[in-house]
Amino acid sequence: MEELVIRDADVVDGSGADAYRADVVVDGGRITSIVKEAAAAGCQRPKARRELDAEGLVLSPGFVDMHAHSDLALLRDPDHSAKAAQGVTLEVIGQDGLSYAPVDDRTLGEVRRAIAGWNGPGDDIDFDWRTVGEYLDRLDRGIAVNAAYLIPQGTVRALAVGWEDRAATPAELDRMRRLVAEGLEQGAVGMSSGLTYTPGMYAQDAELTELCRVVASYGGYYCPHHRSYGAGALQAYEEMVALTREAGCSLHLAHATMNFGVNKGRAPELLALLDEALAAGSDISLDTYPYTPGCTTLAAVLPSWASEGGPEETLERLADDDTAERIRHHLEVTGSDGCHGVPVEWDTIEISGVGDPALADFVGRTIRESAGRRREAPWVTARGLLLADRLAPTILQHVGHEENVRAIMRHRVHTGGSDGILQGAKPHPRAYGTFPHYLGHYVRELGVLSLEECVAHLTSRPAARLRLPDRGLVREGYRADLVLFDPATVAAGSTFAEPRTLPTGIPHVLVDGRFVIEDGRRTDVLAGRAVRRSPPA
Repeated sequence: MEELVIRDADVVDGSGADAYRADVVVDGGRITSIVKEAAAAGCQRPKARRELDAEGLVLSPGFVDMHAHSDLALLRDPDHSAKAAQGVTLEVIGQDGLSYAPVDDRTLGEVRRAIAGWNGPGDDIDFDWRTVGEYLDRLDRGIAVNAAYLIPQGTVRALAVGWEDRAATPAELDRMRRLVAEGLEQGAVGMSSGLTYTPGMYAQDAELTELCRVVASYGGYYCPHHRSYGAGALQAYEEMVALTREAGCSLHLAHATMNFGVNKGRAPELLALLDEALAAGSDISLDTYPYTPGCTTLAAVLPSWASEGGPEETLERLADDDTAERIRHHLEVTGSDGCHGVPVEWDTIEISGVGDPALADFVGRTIRESAGRRREAPWVTARGLLLADRLAPTILQHVGHEENVRAIMRHRVHTGGSDGILQGAKPHPRAYGTFPHYLGHYVRELGVLSLEECVAHLTSRPAARLRLPDRGLVREGYRADLVLFDPATVAAGSTFAEPRTLPTGIPHVLVDGRFVIEDGRRTDVLAGRAVRRSPPA
């Protein structure tokens, strides 16, 4: 007898088609049969060792978080309810060009310092890997949800070139090509970049194009955090479209937003650019989170020249009064490239986390607010905090526009990505709420998307981008990565005031046919594994 039958579920199968009533049978980690309208037809109903009454619940494929920062959280926190409780059954990590493989001893230490604000310093992690394959093997020991990995181009550049702002030599470029190829051979699904983060931002288009040719040859995709989401946003999107067209590489645009005052109401221009490229044969997709503020590190807004050489040199520049004044001028007057070419507005930058608990009083306040309390200029406050916390502070950046968010999420190549940073005392609520917020707020309350459309955005579309032939749909023979939710009550519990509150209305989540959330509670099951790249057809 088979393991589980889910009875009388309203199946939203991920294809975008209308929902239907069915009994769904699960065995051996896969969907073994689907009996539509079994009760109404009076036919023989499937039996199993366990029956779950799904009356009033929607059964859908598990959600795919196309932009996650759980690279260490998956290892540190076996519970990982931040994602499991949302119905996420697969995360794509290795984002924004910086992660922990491939590395050597030198670059591992550099990367750990550079992205401590995203993932913590990692002092509680045994970094017993150096290659992409070894990292994926580490994930295979058992994690809360599945994970796919993007080779981080900035880490690759740090390994081959260093943190200097210069062109790679031919020998260095050859080494980067080999590192990318090795990572893809070991199971990575593509390559990411963070082109407003050092050292990845120092790569010019010719270098990126050569690496994308390697990615294309393995059937992977390129996922850039491109060079500007502000003053030069449209040009930055055009650059990525042209670059990947030249390389013959699939493109997935990370957190594809149009932010800052200069881009208010300009989402239609981005979508027209994408439609034109799609009509010309480009393979493009994108992800967004359903919120207006962004989230990054405070150090990320610094001009690129101030971050050249790595974290220690950045701190030395900040400590020098003359150099710090040059940084301030770039931030407040010129418009730093780290702040997307827009002069910084200190009242939009809210500290969401710090590394040193002694600095906790800054959390939840904007730089301007903290500066006022201290009776000093905002730059003085920001500089002092960066030095005292050794570049660790994370921020919320309140620069988005609701009309842009809604327009982009309607697009036919849109997928969902939380961009969720799990560190800090007051993280962005998207880390705990992205997927139920789509379903509760944008589907049920606002009707921006139908339920069937939204589920397709969160399941089958990302699975297709990842070339996963047996995930993303409720189909016989497919992996039993499944979510049961109540469409009348599903909602994000997380808010900006209480960002770690878990969602409501998602009682059951299965990974590989095993309950990781059961009756609204996290089980002790670690059914997640590394999901490796499928070879091109």
